[in-house]
Amino acid sequence: MPKPMPAPRPSPSSTDSTTRRSCYGVLVTTLTAACTLALTTTPGTTTAAAREAPSETAADRALRAFLDHGPKAAVLTAAHRGQWRKAPENSLPAIEAAFADGAEIVEVDIQLTKDGVPVLMHDETLERTTNGTGRVADITYAELRALRLRVGLGGRQAALTEHHVPTLADAMKAARTRGLVNLDQAWREREAVMGVLKQTGTVRNGLFKSRAAVPEVRAFRTRHPDALYMHLVDDDNAGSVKEFGDAAPPAFEVVFDDVKDAVADAAFLKGVRGTGRVWINSMRDEFAARHTDEASLIDPARGWGRLIDTYQATVIQTDNVEELKTYLAKGPVNQVPPGAVRVQGEAYAPGEEGVAYHDTDPGNRGDGPGRPGDGVDICDHDGAVVVCWMRGTEWLTYTVDVPRTGDYTLRARVSSPYSPAGTYRVAFDRGPASGPVRVVNTTAHHAFALQGSGVTRRLNSGRHTLRLSLDDKVPQNWNLDYLQWEPVRR
Repeated sequence: MPKPMPAPRPSPSSTDSTTRRSCYGVLVTTLTAACTLALTTTPGTTTAAAREAPSETAADRALRAFLDHGPKAAVLTAAHRGQWRKAPENSLPAIEAAFADGAEIVEVDIQLTKDGVPVLMHDETLERTTNGTGRVADITYAELRALRLRVGLGGRQAALTEHHVPTLADAMKAARTRGLVNLDQAWREREAVMGVLKQTGTVRNGLFKSRAAVPEVRAFRTRHPDALYMHLVDDDNAGSVKEFGDAAPPAFEVVFDDVKDAVADAAFLKGVRGTGRVWINSMRDEFAARHTDEASLIDPARGWGRLIDTYQATVIQTDNVEELKTYLAKGPVNQVPPGAVRVQGEAYAPGEEGVAYHDTDPGNRGDGPGRPGDGVDICDHDGAVVVCWMRGTEWLTYTVDVPRTGDYTLRARVSSPYSPAGTYRVAFDRGPASGPVRVVNTTAHHAFALQGSGVTRRLNSGRHTLRLSLDDKVPQNWNLDYLQWEPVRR
């Protein structure tokens, strides 16, 4: 597993040539002052201007790392729509949280308002992420500014926050010293976006992206030689890599939904890796042939590890920033806490309907690997295999092996875009059921969160039977990934 490596330091004999290469490289013009000092100062001396020069920022380090595509280049983390698990997607707090959690790059989405202001918004419409309606392009920024953002990934039933839709200028100012910004959906309005970057002094922070024809890209890079650019490739335009020739961009975003795709071929990826960084998205099944965040949390060899070792990834865009950073630094993540017991939702006890489980409709309504002949609904949400299509009166039984006698509290990893999402109760060894536990909206079916239940039990070491039941006459529309009983720390 590659580990982050410090940037190579030139030897004294190579300082002049190395500095000249970095100074005249078209992508680091914001370092002009530092370069000028390096070119004009006698080795071993320090000018007053150099002593007063600002120290290197995280953005400087991120840029240098991004432009380094050598064999020992560290794998970089890109936060998809910012750290939306802690703030609304595409919001200033989400950007700040992503950088704080270690991402070198934050991905945002750009739309233009009626009066031509570039703002951060993924959808062309307002309904999912704000309390507004209609198209972004049909309202002014002043009107947009009056709206409030919804938590996380939004959805009409997600709670409103006090945060507002930021302008691109605000976002770039927030990122100026912190890292790079992947400007998704910005190519159509690239000149307006470039104007914002110049106005805010963040040209070196903004990363343009497109799958446009190479001559169109070449014309843009000729007009703006200091712009960072990444090209998106899939099987339909794989030939564009060679078409760039010696003027290849510093990175290619590679998208493949099947391991047999041409762009997933080892020889193709090796060629891309030889010219720049390989950027791969691990959020959803279709971006990297099921090598997803959720698969990585189960076994990194099914996700991030495979993307790095087999598919040459040196930038991974993720919805799980902290977990990816931990994996890159320390190895496997999402381990069961010491002394805890985890039971996967789909690993319910063996037995037939009415004995091991009760489901209100026959057969598996989900798309996941349910047990043959069983009626329990099992779905596969981008690598997370879960119990789904929850309905009132249904129940499941589980076998739980408790390692040590003590008090345990229950947490459940769940997801739902609904409010209310549902309630459940738990009972041990045919004893009385707990009170109702409310499942909290996580803003998407694929947005899982480990939620506490408030249920604590004294359990003896050994095997127990747990029954999870869904309340009747209560809306039930949530997904269960796993149950986790954790020892209570006194």
